[in-house]
Amino acid sequence: MTYDAIVLAGGAARRLGGADKPALHVGGRALLDRVLDACTDASTTVVVGGRRPTARPVHWTLEDPPGAGPVAALDAGLRATTAELVLVLSADLPFLDRATVEALLRAPSPGGDGALLRDPDGRDQPLVAAYRAEPLRREIALLATEHGGLCGLPLRALTAELELAKVTDTAPLASFDCDTWDDLAVARARIREHGNVLDQWITAVKTELGIDLAVDTKTLLDLARDAAHGVARPAAPLTTFLVGYAAARAEATGADPAAAVAEASRKAADLALRWAAEAAPEARENGSG
Repeated sequence: MTYDAIVLAGGAARRLGGADKPALHVGGRALLDRVLDACTDASTTVVVGGRRPTARPVHWTLEDPPGAGPVAALDAGLRATTAELVLVLSADLPFLDRATVEALLRAPSPGGDGALLRDPDGRDQPLVAAYRAEPLRREIALLATEHGGLCGLPLRALTAELELAKVTDTAPLASFDCDTWDDLAVARARIREHGNVLDQWITAVKTELGIDLAVDTKTLLDLARDAAHGVARPAAPLTTFLVGYAAARAEATGADPAAAVAEASRKAADLALRWAAEAAPEARENGSG
């Protein structure tokens, strides 16, 4: 599906004491980078706000005047896009995922103007939404004419005139945003919960190392367990490192990277099991002696 993405990364962050909110870290990564990860296949990604380092290239722009509010920022971002469908996101969504983005992009009806996320409390989230560009541009132009400009206008003045489908929060925390220090503390705690921490950590490491690979976490954990139990505990991390090295070498010869990881893991796991099997009779013999 072809679409452009607009990420609003401005605002005064008054409840955060004026901190650079998009640059604050959750799970070791900037909030803005976490949002950008959810829309990596956008044809064009526009960030409205001051320039700052990002994990992937984006197009930068600013509303005029800076600080003029979300409608003016959205207008500035829209001017830098060409797709018929635009994904609009705020830059402070630590748990936004690809599944939510895909649900939003699929949701607009043929005659509708777009779709927005409805959070678990029943509140609509206009900055977690997908809009058809043409009606969005039309309504922005009408608002500018009616009010003599866009400065200070709330988003509800724009969305009230659009026919928008509502997407129920696909993940419980997809719409969670970080407006206060307490929100940030909650996000940092939630990302370390047992059910999330491995996926979040693997995603963070892949991004940090520039790796675009679907990681079969279960296979690697099973391999680490077999190496630890069948050989010795330090064998677990060393074995998984060697599997990664072998997979990278295989990829360099043209092999599919995911298949290379699976094959290297299988071979190493089989070796660990053979190693353990050899030790078992020895243990029985020592016990019987």
